[in-house]
Amino acid sequence: MSISSYEELLKAAGQQVEPQRLLFVFTQPELPEGYAKEQIERFHAGQGGVLTPKMCTDKTLDELGSFSDLVAESQQTGQDWKVVFVACLEGRNGVMPSSEDAQEPLKKMVDYIQNGAISNYLAYDRDGNQLRFS
Repeated sequence: MSISSYEELLKAAGQQVEPQRLLFVFTQPELPEGYAKEQIERFHAGQGGVLTPKMCTDKTLDELGSFSDLVAESQQTGQDWKVVFVACLEGRNGVMPSSEDAQEPLKKMVDYIQNGAISNYLAYDRDGNQLRFS
């Protein structure tokens, strides 16, 4: 299934047989430790750096609205972010995973992102544009 927008993600999650809880990890680009002068220049030009997780949350489809709503809610935390990674946690036997059930998968997601293993997640910038990393 090809998902090219946040709205398509919500639609696809709603069409699954089992209920889905969405997992979100909000990140901010930062310079890596031991950076070189060239890395500083690229970073200030809007390229490079590492994506550092700043906050995470989980939501049911009923708790989600538009991407703008998600951004507005995130602003209430006071944490700045540039890229949000999203994954789905599937329920079982028609039962929605609880927020407690989502904690371990969220921790793993944060670990994966910190280690650059992001290929299994969808990513969006603050404007809701889906990002592709190479």
